[in-house]
Amino acid sequence: MTGPRSRTGLRAARQDHASSEQQREAPATRGGTPAARTHLEREVMVPVDDAVLLRGRLAVPAGARGVVVLARGSDSSRQSPRLAQTSRLFQAMGLGTLLLDLLTSEEMEERRTRQLRFNMGLLGLRMAGAARWLQREPHTTGLSVGYFGAHTGAGAALSAAASRPELVGAVVSRGGRPDLAGAVLPRVRAPTLLLVGGADTLGLDINRRAYADLQAQKHMEIIPGATHHFQEDAELERVAELAGEWFLQHLGQPRHDAETDPALAP
Repeated sequence: MTGPRSRTGLRAARQDHASSEQQREAPATRGGTPAARTHLEREVMVPVDDAVLLRGRLAVPAGARGVVVLARGSDSSRQSPRLAQTSRLFQAMGLGTLLLDLLTSEEMEERRTRQLRFNMGLLGLRMAGAARWLQREPHTTGLSVGYFGAHTGAGAALSAAASRPELVGAVVSRGGRPDLAGAVLPRVRAPTLLLVGGADTLGLDINRRAYADLQAQKHMEIIPGATHHFQEDAELERVAELAGEWFLQHLGQPRHDAETDPALAP
């Protein structure tokens, strides 16, 4: 299967998004005055089921072409510097982002966290619940949803994609544990991209086995020299470029009402 589009990089995507915003902004007026572009960014509490609220950080650039849920698994996604950097790069490419903690604050503090962090059924349902919330949230209604999972968050993302395929348009795993999704991997229908560090020997083996089990449109990209953590800025930018291209390819077109809606102002 084909991988992310190679004709545009992160810089080109930023320029294309800025240009399209300018083109849409020019004719938009309110009372004879050009309407200001808007960008929503705020902390949110996401109801993922009837009893659980999860903390997240939602950012929606003007003219967003989709929205991506980013999660690590057991740790706080909102406090992860690497996920936050990836989120900002996605926004520069015209994608909305939801940095989501898959566990509540109480669950992260409890001794039983280890049991929860490997409960892919539970975490997958929570990720799918976040996608359902995004479809109802006024700022993201009409935007297709993608999942970006790092570490154990990759297993959660793929479990969510398998359990509720109608909620997700694309999945990306970064240095993750897609194998944790186990027997449900063949049920994933969303186009899936696996990003693995070339220096991550164990990760390469794990991802290759998971890749073989996936039956959806799929691609695996190896980042030369990168470890499991993708610590270098250049490696993270490459990850964001490849992942962002994948999401832009599969999540659809801009929502044209976003830039003129005053309700989106922070």
